[in-house]
Amino acid sequence: MANVAAVVSSIRNIMRQDRGISGDAQRLEQLGWMLFLKIIDDKDQELEILKDNYQSVIPEKFQWRTWASNPEGITGEDLLEFIDSNAQSNRGLFATLRNLTSVNNPKRAAIVKEVFDGSNNYMKSGYEMRKVINKLNEVDFNNSDDKHIFGNIYESILQELRDAGNKGEYYTPRAVTQLMTQMTDPELGEKVLDPAAGTGGFLTAAIDHIREKYVNTVNDEHQLQKSITGWELKPVAYVLGLTNLILHEIDVPDYQYIDSLKKEYNSIGRKDQVDVILANPPFGARIADGVETNFPGTYRCKESADLFVILMLKLLKPKGRCAIVLPDGSITGDGVKARIREKLLTDTNLHTIVRLPQTTFFPATVSTNLLFFEKGNKTKDIWYYEHKLPEGQKSYSKTKPIQFNEFKPLIEWWDNREENDQAWKVNINDLKDWDLDIKNPVQEEEEILKSSPEIMEQLNNSFKRSHSIIDELKNLLD
Repeated sequence: MANVAAVVSSIRNIMRQDRGISGDAQRLEQLGWMLFLKIIDDKDQELEILKDNYQSVIPEKFQWRTWASNPEGITGEDLLEFIDSNAQSNRGLFATLRNLTSVNNPKRAAIVKEVFDGSNNYMKSGYEMRKVINKLNEVDFNNSDDKHIFGNIYESILQELRDAGNKGEYYTPRAVTQLMTQMTDPELGEKVLDPAAGTGGFLTAAIDHIREKYVNTVNDEHQLQKSITGWELKPVAYVLGLTNLILHEIDVPDYQYIDSLKKEYNSIGRKDQVDVILANPPFGARIADGVETNFPGTYRCKESADLFVILMLKLLKPKGRCAIVLPDGSITGDGVKARIREKLLTDTNLHTIVRLPQTTFFPATVSTNLLFFEKGNKTKDIWYYEHKLPEGQKSYSKTKPIQFNEFKPLIEWWDNREENDQAWKVNINDLKDWDLDIKNPVQEEEEILKSSPEIMEQLNNSFKRSHSIIDELKNLLD
């Protein structure tokens, strides 16, 4: 078994020496397609043993085992030409795989094509690239221990991108994805969708949850393989998410490189609907011109998160369950925002809103909420739960991110709900303009209370004003 952590650290250091790679985002994109190619080749070799007449969709010349597995193999300028050449007589790896097709396995070929359509080779030194390749070869992705360790390290790399402020929109803290998945409880046989899948955090959380709780047989595993779907618009996130699913043993991921908001709203029917949606849609993101016209006129707007709410309501089956991250800006406001919330509360039972500290998605400092709802019955009462920072901690940070064990009080409260200093219930009839931005009443009472010196000063100023008014009245009467 390889020292996987050391391998990853070495790869990062090697890439830093290459003049073509500028920053963490490019480093991860570069690592993404190289990882994908090695992982899919390792998986192909496994399938060749397990299945009669199985044949990789990747031409033999460009299979990882052919050109990359030999540590003394192609390097330098020859390696760069092999990767980058666009010459008609000598098409390189990218030019070939960007046009890949397969009659026997079209889905797998389409996945490979989409990965290379959205990726780039940034490395300018074929010698440094060979060093990276040789390091990757130390990891055996058919070894369950290596794969598990690498999966955890891969997750930590994604987190580092968020902490560095790069591609942070693609990453939701693992503690949050775990909580939302556990509370929504996707079951074996249910179709699970993330329409803004990013690097696949919610989907891998769902895979882990279903495997641990429900998968007992080979047939169960086959059923799971067909039940996980993700949609992602941005090419880097798509490659990272696809690789993440493969690392989680999904052989042919149903991970589509599409703009969810461009999906024809009126064409979505029962066959397109799913049982569970888990998502952290982008908010504050600029949408393409005209995308809003895909939605009914009464809900058209330019805020991507609000449009995703309408899309998800359409995509959920009756009695389907959803957990979604939304900013404060989506749970309050008038006009279109209010009409979208009205539809949400009319079409679903929005039973729980978890209010998170402002720094939960560090380095972003946006106040966010976790909304849990079920399609079908109208909302009558909404339970709010305020998740507080650990005692003595002023904020979440790179070194002190949110941890899953912090949610233990919330999980214990979930099935035995009572009002307390962190939980309160609101009847829908008490909402004004469908506004869901309801503060913790206990906290508001605490904020009203002042210290003794503050109270004395306020009283003293009040008395002074009273005496002044009395003196003025006396002067008027005299």
